[in-house]
Amino acid sequence: MSLVKRNSNTQFAFPNLLDDFFSRELFNWGNNNFSATSTTVPAVNIRESADKYEVEVAAPGMSKEDFKITLDHNFLTISSSKKQEEVKKEEGYTRKEFSYQSFTRSFEVPKEVVDGENIKATYENGILLLSLPKKEEAKQKAPKTIEIN
Repeated sequence: MSLVKRNSNTQFAFPNLLDDFFSRELFNWGNNNFSATSTTVPAVNIRESADKYEVEVAAPGMSKEDFKITLDHNFLTISSSKKQEEVKKEEGYTRKEFSYQSFTRSFEVPKEVVDGENIKATYENGILLLSLPKKEEAKQKAPKTIEIN
């Protein structure tokens, strides 16, 4: 005979989605934190509340125009590219420096849980913040009290 731990919390209509939400990235973090050129991609924090998910992307030095965010079917893709050039002409020589930064992060978003029509994004102080509201039927609700007749 073996003992099996069971979760008796049945107040939620959906399983704990934070474990599955964005699972492609969470379980492969060690391998996916580097681009094909071995440069790092921005760190991402994901939070779940009763009515939404919040995704924070650390991307200092960018502007909101540098980002492209798309939702295609159930894949949320955040990408960015930024090119800088600096040319200095001094006595007898010219120095030209340039840099190019880009990244792409994709996450699988559960269509039955996230309201894709109302996703909002803001960029402030080096942090890109996405708010992914939950559909009404996926929001956590208080237990219903049943009156005894």
